Amino acid sequence: MSWVTISTKVRRDLWEKAKKYNINISEVLRRALEEEIKEKEKEEARKSALIISKELNLSSQEIVKIIREIRDEKT
Repeated sequence: MSWVTISTKVRRDLWEKAKKYNINISEVLRRALEEEIKEKEKEEARKSALIISKELNLSSQEIVKIIREIRDEKT
């Protein structure tokens, strides 16, 4: 896994409070970015499922069932 460095600006008072409470800023930002990406991926999956259900004339419940079956086969 390769890494990139990202810099951001925050208000000085936030930075000072983070230091005061020994908050690992990098870890908090990494976690927040990961959570945001997961939410966007879920949203994208929902949209794709809706499009597929319309194209195949299936209900959203049927699409969910198919996705779960495929997911279960992989494990």
